[in-house]
Amino acid sequence: MSVDKLKQTVLGVVAVSLFLASGAVFAGLADMPLNLTQGVTETSQRVYDLHMIILYIVTVIGILVFGVMCWSIFHHRKSKGAVAAQFHHSTAAEIAWTIIPIIILVAMAIPATKTLIFMEQTGDAEMTLKVTGYQWKWKYDYLDEGVTVWSALDQASNEARQMDSGIDPNTVENYLLDVDNPIVLPVNTKIRILTTAADVIHAWWVPALGWKRDAIPGFINDNWTNIKEPGVYRGQCAELCGKDHGFMPIVVHAVSKEEYAAWIEEQKAAALAAADGANREWTKDELLAKGKDVYAANCVSCHQANGNGVEGLFPPLNGSAIVNGSAADMIGLVLNGKNLMPAFKDQLNDADLAAVMTHERNSWDNTAKDIIQPADVKAAR
Repeated sequence: MSVDKLKQTVLGVVAVSLFLASGAVFAGLADMPLNLTQGVTETSQRVYDLHMIILYIVTVIGILVFGVMCWSIFHHRKSKGAVAAQFHHSTAAEIAWTIIPIIILVAMAIPATKTLIFMEQTGDAEMTLKVTGYQWKWKYDYLDEGVTVWSALDQASNEARQMDSGIDPNTVENYLLDVDNPIVLPVNTKIRILTTAADVIHAWWVPALGWKRDAIPGFINDNWTNIKEPGVYRGQCAELCGKDHGFMPIVVHAVSKEEYAAWIEEQKAAALAAADGANREWTKDELLAKGKDVYAANCVSCHQANGNGVEGLFPPLNGSAIVNGSAADMIGLVLNGKNLMPAFKDQLNDADLAAVMTHERNSWDNTAKDIIQPADVKAAR
C-alpha cells in the first residue's frame, strides 16, 4: 500500500470514528438538557423566563462585540497596510459606552425586580409548612393541622452508602435522593414555607419549585410556593452542614387537595397509634424489630451499622460502658444529648426511643441483654 493510500485510509477511519463519537455525544446530550428546567410553579416559570431574557440580551451583546472585534482585526491588519490612528480622547465614544450599558442594565433590572418582588409575596397563604433542618434530617410541621413529619435518607440508600457495604449503589433506585417519609403538599394551593434550623446552617432546596432558602438557627426565613402539577419533586440540602451533608435529601409529593386531606387524616391516626404504643408493654421481639429500623434511620450515620462509630468523632456503641451500664443513665443521655450527639427527646417518641435502646443493648458484643419499655422513657422525660 502506498503512503498516500495509507493516509487516506487512516483519515477515513478517523472521520468515521469522529462521526460515530459525535452521534453518541449528541444522543447523550438529548437526555441531559443544558438549560434550566421550567419547574412546576409560577415562581419557577418567572425565574426561567427572566433567565432566558438575560441570556438573549447577553448573547446579542456578545455577538456584536466579538463581531466588531473580528471585523476590525481582519480589515485593519498589518498585511493590508493599515496604519493605527493616533487619538487620546473621544467625548462621543465615552458618552456612548456609558449611556448604552446603563440602558441595558435598567432594561434587565426591571423584570428582575418584578420577579424578586413576586417571590417575596408570602401573604394570603392557604396553609403554612415549617421546615427545620437537623444534622442530618428534616422536620416538617404542618402548623394548621398539628401534624409533624420527620424525614431522613431512606434505608436502602443508607445501607448502600456505608463503607464496605458490598451493595452496588447503581442497584438502589433514586440513590441518595429518596427519603423514608416524603412530605405531601396539595396542588393549586398557596403554601407559605418557613425555614429554620436546630443546630447548624442548612438550606432547603427543591429545584422544581424555583427557589431555595437558608435554614439558620435562631432565624426564620420564609417563602411560598403554589405547585401546579401533581408529581414527585426531589431536592437536597444546599448548604455544607457537616459530615453527612450529602445524605439529607428532600422529597415532595404533590397531590390533589382530596388526597392531601386523606393523607393528613392518616398522619393524625398514626400519631394517635404512636401515643397508644407508648402506653403499653412491648415484648422483647417487638422492641428489637422496631429498634433495628429506628437505629437505621437515626443512628447509623454516626455510630455505623456495626456499632463501632467513627474514631475521634463518634464513640462506639459496641462495648460501650453507657450501653452496657445503667438503663437510666442511657435513657438520660439519649433524651438530652451530649457533645455532638443531639437530644432525641423531641425527635423520637417514647416507643421509638425504648426500641432503639433495647436494640443497642442486645446487639453486637454488648452484654446488657435487657429491655427498656416506653414507660421507662416517659418517666425520665
